[in-house]
Amino acid sequence: MDDKLKELYKSVILEHDRSPFNYNKNESAEHIIQAYNEICGDRFDIFFDVKNGVISNICFHGYGCAISKASTSILIKKIKGQPIDDAKKIVDLFLNNIIVNNSNEIKDEEFTAFSAAREFPARLKCATLAWDEMNKFLTVNGK
Repeated sequence: MDDKLKELYKSVILEHDRSPFNYNKNESAEHIIQAYNEICGDRFDIFFDVKNGVISNICFHGYGCAISKASTSILIKKIKGQPIDDAKKIVDLFLNNIIVNNSNEIKDEEFTAFSAAREFPARLKCATLAWDEMNKFLTVNGK
């Protein structure tokens, strides 16, 4: 992994770990997704509504390593206010970036930073935890 990617990875994770996007609870949300990694114990709940096919009032809360927290924060940031179909495309793009090496096609620094997770196979699940669970929801609820 080159030094530029390493620094981007580190800075994105630290930023979102210290100041996660929409980090709070909304137990009255229409939907609550639980992302749980039984291997390490990371657990995040994602709270949101869907109004007229658009994701709204999205936030998350829970605990886990800096990588899973930062990754969940970025998920929330990227799909907030998006129609379900567009949110699905965003989730697919992120997951493909991590699993398949297509980071050269992506111009989003936050996504590119997480492509470095491929270098750390034990941390891959941390990076994809919330995205995998959101993908399940969007697959079932998409058009």
